Amino acid sequence: MRLVRQNYKNGAKWRGFRGGIALLALTAVVSGCADDGSGGVWPAHGQQPLKAPPARALDGYASKLRLAQAQRVAAAKRWGLAQTPLTAPPAPARKPVIKARKGFEVNGQEELGLPPVFTTIPTKNRVVFLTIDDGAEKDPRFLRMMSELKIPYTAFLSNYLVKDNYRYFRKMRDRGITLNNHTLTHPYLPGLSYAEQKHEICGMQRVMRNQFGRRPTVFRPPYGNYNQDTLRAAKACGIKYAPIWDEEVFVDHWEYREDDRDLHPGDIVLSHFRGRNDWKGTMPDMVRRFMKKVTAKGYAVARLEDYL
Repeated sequence: MRLVRQNYKNGAKWRGFRGGIALLALTAVVSGCADDGSGGVWPAHGQQPLKAPPARALDGYASKLRLAQAQRVAAAKRWGLAQTPLTAPPAPARKPVIKARKGFEVNGQEELGLPPVFTTIPTKNRVVFLTIDDGAEKDPRFLRMMSELKIPYTAFLSNYLVKDNYRYFRKMRDRGITLNNHTLTHPYLPGLSYAEQKHEICGMQRVMRNQFGRRPTVFRPPYGNYNQDTLRAAKACGIKYAPIWDEEVFVDHWEYREDDRDLHPGDIVLSHFRGRNDWKGTMPDMVRRFMKKVTAKGYAVARLEDYL
């Protein structure tokens, strides 16, 4: 039986239509039809399946979206944001090809298959990526703020700063945040030998596996400084990507790599786990400054790992 939805002009007729579909599905079941396991109903004599109407599922999905947005609006007000954060588009089905930024390559970059160093993800989406380094400040309000606002970020951890409270970063991991490698002691890597650099990177890989359950494939060299030995050592330790950053945000200002001093689609933004001991404010203060500019410029914050 084929049903054609006509141009119903009022809610009563649409509700009647939906009721008719429900009655039809019930009749099919009573008359010996079987559920095919995919939401359709197969008649007993092999005719085409009758699909249940999508209206109820669509209504439920729309309700969830409205609730999620209302919660985000309320969270934005509660945390003192100037505007409600924009929602990032879905993760790309086809990941962009990541190459070393021009001028950031090392000798043998492609021939040796070394992890690329880059500052921006190639995408046309109006998204940026927040990355936070080191691990000195362990502010519980920051965890709550980011969870309630549903703002994704990526952490790059150094063991000498996180070892006094691995539990804080496990909470972060359990909330869906990816934890990545930022060496054991945060040294100036180009000043070390290959063996010493490998110890710093592979040693942190072991810490990450033992404390957080996985060895990352993403690594950030301290201070953004590296040489060929750094990337060779990183590759030997299982690293595939070495992102640095295009902008850096503090509690009271921004700093820029590009002369235009602006955001661009796919930019990676750096900040740090810092508080009043180092800044004139807190990590929530930093997030407010970050989100004020990002949202005003029409950007959403996306999850870095979704693009790698």
